[in-house]
Amino acid sequence: MKPQQTLKQLVDWRAVVFAGVISGTVFLALTMWLTNSAVGSAWLLPRIIASVVMGERVLPPPATFDAAVFGMCLLVHLPMSVAFAALIATVLHRWGLLVGVVGGAAFGLALYAVNFYTMSAWFPQFLIVRGGLLVASHVVFGALAGGIYELLEVEEFVSVEE
Repeated sequence: MKPQQTLKQLVDWRAVVFAGVISGTVFLALTMWLTNSAVGSAWLLPRIIASVVMGERVLPPPATFDAAVFGMCLLVHLPMSVAFAALIATVLHRWGLLVGVVGGAAFGLALYAVNFYTMSAWFPQFLIVRGGLLVASHVVFGALAGGIYELLEVEEFVSVEE
């Protein structure tokens, strides 16, 4: 008896990278803008992100621009954004734009919970920015990552035996 053939949709890794970089950049810009509005410094979160690698010595005060700190922030944040976009795409890529956006938003909310309620055990500096601004930014990140992925995805299928 011949095995039955079925089609399996593949993840578009090019779309994953673009979705991760774009949504990660929007997340960082949005969070910096919101943080500047709330506490008077846009550089608080980039310093906290950079401190994961550079240590607590880069934490404010003063929360001002520092090229090395911001560069490290980008080196930590953007690859993580691509990794999270890959996770969103892997789970949600079969169901289209609406599920990508809504499911991505839910993923962003879950990501916030993991980052600020578990990872903060190892990186307690994240506790000072825990709250509604970061919840909103994470939801926007997830929705954008899922939506951008779905918009950029080139559908490709392979045949697999069952």
